[in-house]
Amino acid sequence: MADVRPFRGLRYPLDGLDLAAVLTPPYDVISPDQQAEYYTRDPRNIIRLELGRDEPGDDALANRYTRAAATFADWRLRGDLALDPTPSFYVYQQHFRVEDHDYTRTSLVARVRLEPWEAGVVLPHERTLAKPKDDRLKLLRACAANLSPIMALYDDPTGAISKTLTRAAKASPLVSCIDDAGEHHLLWTITDATITAQLTAAFAEQQLFIADGHHRYETALTFRDEVRALQRGLLPDEAANFVMMALVATSDPGLLVLPTHRLIRGINAADLANLPAALSHYWSVDEITETDAEALTKRLAGAGTPGTVAAIVATTDQRWLVRVSDAGKQRLSATGEPAPWQALDVAAAQELILGGALGIDREAIATGDHVSYVRDAAQALAALTTGTAQIAILLNPTQPAQVRDVASVGGRMPQKSTYFYPKLITGLVINPVW
Repeated sequence: MADVRPFRGLRYPLDGLDLAAVLTPPYDVISPDQQAEYYTRDPRNIIRLELGRDEPGDDALANRYTRAAATFADWRLRGDLALDPTPSFYVYQQHFRVEDHDYTRTSLVARVRLEPWEAGVVLPHERTLAKPKDDRLKLLRACAANLSPIMALYDDPTGAISKTLTRAAKASPLVSCIDDAGEHHLLWTITDATITAQLTAAFAEQQLFIADGHHRYETALTFRDEVRALQRGLLPDEAANFVMMALVATSDPGLLVLPTHRLIRGINAADLANLPAALSHYWSVDEITETDAEALTKRLAGAGTPGTVAAIVATTDQRWLVRVSDAGKQRLSATGEPAPWQALDVAAAQELILGGALGIDREAIATGDHVSYVRDAAQALAALTTGTAQIAILLNPTQPAQVRDVASVGGRMPQKSTYFYPKLITGLVINPVW
């Protein structure tokens, strides 16, 4: 199914350059303060391409996208970025630590042929928004390059692909750098024609599931269609037919998804006082005494056993452990969503707490007037104390296999269902598409 190929990546030179000074996280997690700081680090920092600054007097002819294009061309002319001499697969490892546990996530960075969603080769798990797609399309048009890889999952039931990547990673790494978060990034190349052919053949049997990068994937489809129209056709192997992806096995021990908790505001006093009774329509409700974030997340993790959808609902002075009841399962079934979607904690929180207990429908959720999101349970509880939220909903993380299962049946998860951690770094390898 998937057409996965090696390519000649554009990379920063290794001689005398501190890579940590020129690489950044992806555009969608960079704050304005971080953006400003990256600008000061090194004149070759990838921020100038990935997330350029708006300047006074910008117009259609001079703006952050045109500046990115000019900078990109200049760096290539000067040799600040250079094409690898041989088409390669890139083995990319991230070593990181979360809650006193060490993880290693291994991905294969490759070109992947663009396919429409309906072809069933590359599958999404969430919906996209117009604004970020417009931004990424303008940048792609300007630079004609994928600056950061889309993250996608694949199944590797025999472990054959993982074994090949593990063997490649036993050599000395081509790249090794540590970022601001203390995460270690390592890169190797696979250029042997026999091995690259084996990997391409192995992926030809695979479906791919987008984990992170839906907006960039749809943008790449649009760009391909624009190039095809401009040239009145594209040859099958032309670069615009492909997009750069980092492919991770669903069984990879370092594939970590962090939870995204919900904060609710704008609830009237009567509905807030009636919350336990409203919850009981679709949940079994048990008041609990734990107060700190660590104890609550441990309690929730123990409740979220296979087949049990659970959450913790907290207000300023009360906390409840809730589990979906038979009535809740019936309401989820009535949505018409596929069974894997109905088994999601985030779906139950959306339909049975926000919708069922609080009357906040999907449209109202999308506006952001009532609902915001945090990654850290302690931060969620602190929002109750400060009054920035009235209710916190703590959730277990979505599992990678759930992403695959929902995507496989054409489902789309609720907003903010997954946070694959850590993000892939930007600028380690760049894929020209023109």
